[in-house]
Amino acid sequence: MSAPSLTPSKADHLRPSPPPATGHTPPGGRFARSLRRNLTAHAFLIGAVLCFGVFSWYPMVREFFLAFQKTEDGRTTWVGLDNLRTVVNDPAFWQAWSNTALFTVLALVLGFAVPFLVAVVINEFQHGQGYLRLLVYLPVMLPPVASVLLFKYLYDPGYGLLNELFTSIGLPEQQWLQDPDISLLAVVIASTWMNMGGATLIYLASLQSIPGELYEAAELDGAGILRKIWHVTIPQTRLILSLMALMQVIATMQVFVEPFLLTGGAGPEGSTTTIVYLVYQYAFNFNNYGAAAALGLLLLVLLAGFSAVYVKLSRAEDE
Repeated sequence: MSAPSLTPSKADHLRPSPPPATGHTPPGGRFARSLRRNLTAHAFLIGAVLCFGVFSWYPMVREFFLAFQKTEDGRTTWVGLDNLRTVVNDPAFWQAWSNTALFTVLALVLGFAVPFLVAVVINEFQHGQGYLRLLVYLPVMLPPVASVLLFKYLYDPGYGLLNELFTSIGLPEQQWLQDPDISLLAVVIASTWMNMGGATLIYLASLQSIPGELYEAAELDGAGILRKIWHVTIPQTRLILSLMALMQVIATMQVFVEPFLLTGGAGPEGSTTTIVYLVYQYAFNFNNYGAAAALGLLLLVLLAGFSAVYVKLSRAEDE
């Protein structure tokens, strides 16, 4: 004879009841669970902070102190503003600032406008945009040295392709990297070609987010391609255009690789000497790290001031 089965009510009566809720979490329990749950994210965050601290923040702080110090025979002393006076009294100082400002203006005309126009053209294609994006971005993937060697070949006064092209259409040959009047422009052209791919893709992504109805309404009003760009494209991409302009100015004010590799840094009659190249000269040619740090600090203050003014004007315009 089988044993009598317990009814559900009796089984529930015999099961031990759970402990009553106390209404609070044990000390440290919630924090421990949160820490275990986000341990991987915290590890990545700590790694990023350490990388920024070691490779970005520490050099900036070290540069600030080094700008007011001088090291001789292994002894470091505080010299106040002597390093700043040294760089300001250098004749190359003002020429470097002039070249850097001119490079920035030319880079804004070419390096800022050309990628936007290329993005507008690519955006008009219905097919093959993937191949065109790859073609435009290809120069960015090339090593800078390879790109510079390519442009050195193009600019060569003897057998360069640019002079061959000029000769074929009846124009005089040019000494692209040897003429102080056009050497900086030649560097700007090379720099634009080497770096325009990233900006073009950013502009293209911004253009593709514009609603098509706006262009259709503009066409109904009889707007041509130029009026659509002026009244639809530019207003709709104003935010990204202003941001890229700021980044363009900051990047071109720190140009070093292109003039250093194309013209040796200084160029003919110092025509391609930039501020960053002058910093390089003070540090590694003259072994005057204090003066190099002082010049770098001046550039940092200038760019920080420019960025602050830009942000203030942007906020005032938005309001």
